[in-house]
Amino acid sequence: MLPRLDTGGAERVVIEIADAIQSYGQKAIIACEEGGSLTAAALRSGAEIIHLPLASKSPLTMRRNARQMETLIAERRVHLVHAHSRAPAWSAFWATQRTHTPFVTTYHGAYSEGSAIKHRYNAVMAKGDRVIAVSAFIAELIRRRYATPEEKLRTILGGVDTAKFDPAAVLGDRVSRLAREWRVDMSQPTIMLPGRLTGWKGQKILIAALASMRHADAIAILAGSDQGRENYTQNLIALAKSLGVDGRLRLVGHNEDMPAAMMLADIVVNASTDPEAFGRTIIEAQSMGRITIATDHGGARETILPNETGFLVPPGNAPALARAIDTALDMPTEARIAWGRNARDHIQAHYSIAAMQQAVLNVYAELLA
Repeated sequence: MLPRLDTGGAERVVIEIADAIQSYGQKAIIACEEGGSLTAAALRSGAEIIHLPLASKSPLTMRRNARQMETLIAERRVHLVHAHSRAPAWSAFWATQRTHTPFVTTYHGAYSEGSAIKHRYNAVMAKGDRVIAVSAFIAELIRRRYATPEEKLRTILGGVDTAKFDPAAVLGDRVSRLAREWRVDMSQPTIMLPGRLTGWKGQKILIAALASMRHADAIAILAGSDQGRENYTQNLIALAKSLGVDGRLRLVGHNEDMPAAMMLADIVVNASTDPEAFGRTIIEAQSMGRITIATDHGGARETILPNETGFLVPPGNAPALARAIDTALDMPTEARIAWGRNARDHIQAHYSIAAMQQAVLNVYAELLA
């Protein structure tokens, strides 16, 4: 259960788990709102999709969803329910309590808690019979906020498809086609920030860093959808113009071929101002052999090896980000290649999708035994 099948780390994890369930001869049902850019990918995994208004935070709608889930659990003989977001998790919690069905949650975000009401709303993500944390950072946050018993808590790191995110697998004109489409001169230093356009993802920090870099010919690509936040997109454009870097900025929207996009980049940046629970794009970039620069908090501290596979910079610090990018671009080609090789080896050793899928299925097996 999740709100929508839009682009995002949690959504891709849902599809990867569904694929693993199907491979064991079982049936995966994904409950979500209609639409979403990853719907086709979910169907290719073999999952069935059932549409419910699970993005709604209205208590009445959540209660109606719970009643519909009770019916679905009974009619389809559902053995286990796994929630990946808070509003759907409340419906799942009520439905599984009434039907005595095993309930799993995955805690995908750091979820701000500015009030007692917000704390209670977030707390549903710690109510599972098993609670999956996507990083050690998130596991510690769950312990601190909810005193979740260790026997219920499991830390399962995200994974990346290292066959798909492999420089050797990006063949043909995939990179040059994107360069033409995005008006990128491949002789220029290129920095990419992949991720949806929203304030906490740090696009404004990268634009400010672009204005203060020594490599004044470098361009920045923001690869991600604004998901309807058109005012934010216009604010980014206005900021770039005010700093005189609008000619060096590319807002390219959602892109399906992220391996080719990352091959186009010299440096991949994650500039999130709030801690990433895990940071999927960070491991994807390293799997592609790119030098990766990320903010020094949250899951990034666990996935980057500083001064071996990338750099960590203070949150919200555009001058520090500019210095790190300049340092990376100053590196000789041989050194960049060596760092890229270290990065890919690191990801292959610790962040495979197969390991994540098996770990989640093991959690299911604990509850279904």
